[in-house]
Amino acid sequence: MNELTGATSGAARSELERLAAAELERVLRNSAGGEEAVRLAAAVGGSIAAAIVNLAPRQRRVLGPALKDPSKLAAKILKLLLVDAAQTLETAVSVPGFDSTASPTESDFGLSAQRNGLASVLIEEWAGQVAGSTHLEEALRIPRSTLHRWQRRGEVIALRTGGRKHVFPLAQFVDGRPVSGIREVLALIGHPRATWSWLVQARSEFDGEAPIALLIKDRAQDVIRAAEAFSARVDKPVHAG
Repeated sequence: MNELTGATSGAARSELERLAAAELERVLRNSAGGEEAVRLAAAVGGSIAAAIVNLAPRQRRVLGPALKDPSKLAAKILKLLLVDAAQTLETAVSVPGFDSTASPTESDFGLSAQRNGLASVLIEEWAGQVAGSTHLEEALRIPRSTLHRWQRRGEVIALRTGGRKHVFPLAQFVDGRPVSGIREVLALIGHPRATWSWLVQARSEFDGEAPIALLIKDRAQDVIRAAEAFSARVDKPVHAG
């Protein structure tokens, strides 16, 4: 640690970044994160440390309050990194376990699927497990033409990833078909992301169950009535009192 401390005064930023990353990597070696996780954590930590040290005094004062809760700041930084990677990545990447749009076979991890892998991770944080048309065709035997026809008719929910691709939440399919009620709920709420967000959130009127769980139980009419009430509340104009 003495090497890192002594280098902060005159070392170039790149050298400081290297030293900080090396020290972080040494500290993290005994963690359970695995070799790749340790390497990534050290690289990001070193880069951020070097950037903060090289800030102007006024900038450090502005940043100071945010550093009082580093755990929250770290989550924000990681989110920004993932979003940026998902939106700008133009060449193939290899992120084991991150690509949920590709089929399980190695030969299907193509460039377009890998470009959308990080975006799919962000979607899965709130939408649950999703898959692209290749996986649905092979795993659920849903032809692409059928899937796209359902999408055009509003019978299935498709979520746009960071690029131009769409992924489909798997929970909406039972026996290779979208559950009854999806089309009506989507028509009422009007936007795929808003609709799926509503469908997967636990609701008090259903004793804490999510609407999608009721659709799977063939309780479409109950869910449609709740969606109508929800849509009416959202669309109701606000009058000045």
